[in-house]
Amino acid sequence: MSALRQRVITAAVLGSLALCAIIVLSTPYFSLVLGVVILAGAWEWAALAGWGAPYQRALYVLALALGLLGAWVLMQGPVGFRVIMGVGLLWWLIALVLVWRYQSRGTLGHGPRLWRGGAGWLVMIPAWASLVALHGAGEQGVYRVLFLLALIAGADITAFFVGRRWGRTRLASRVSPGKSWEGVAGALAAVFVLAGAAGTLAGLGGSNLAIFLGLCLLTALASVLGDLTESLFKREAGLKDSGHLLPGHGGVLDRIDSLTAAAPLFALGIRWLGVQT
Repeated sequence: MSALRQRVITAAVLGSLALCAIIVLSTPYFSLVLGVVILAGAWEWAALAGWGAPYQRALYVLALALGLLGAWVLMQGPVGFRVIMGVGLLWWLIALVLVWRYQSRGTLGHGPRLWRGGAGWLVMIPAWASLVALHGAGEQGVYRVLFLLALIAGADITAFFVGRRWGRTRLASRVSPGKSWEGVAGALAAVFVLAGAAGTLAGLGGSNLAIFLGLCLLTALASVLGDLTESLFKREAGLKDSGHLLPGHGGVLDRIDSLTAAAPLFALGIRWLGVQT
């Protein structure tokens, strides 16, 4: 079986399971299922942070599980969601600097494992919280989560095929040599079309449609940053993939890396900008 065919089959199975969870489950149960996915990612992140022993990775997963519980409690308050999203967006600004530094110097330097482990919290907890908040946003919640996943999937797929066919200019050669500016341009074009169609069907017009399009384009750019950031940590750890759980895709983090950066920005943008979709 070719690598591409294996990748497509795995993606189809994962997509079907995700659709069932998003559509069928209530938000509390959705948050639990999503939490299991995040904890699987935490197991992999522990290795990226330098904790390779099974007991160390198990302790890291347990600590992150407590972090998710704390985030759930915090989100029940009036400002908890904004605090978590604010911390998450601050991290992604830092991550942008880290990616630029790695591209310039070829290394981050050997920081303490505790710092790298903490970075995993900042990657995964806001992503979980944002998806839970989107899903729980009344009648539109399920549609917003589905749209976000479609947006990221469309951007990823388009970037892959456009980059494969026309990619010439490397985006960040030291971080992720396979990505190109042409691929990013293709992804943004696909997002513009998808978001424009979705916004029009939702009855958006004028400034509301422009705001929605801008948010979706920024979300797509954030997804690229999420991908590059995970690639950076994998390179620092000397790993090609974060794990081997998903045939053709590597590990869980390899599948959700784009979403970890995109989801907080999209969720916060939808709430703060007051876009009705």
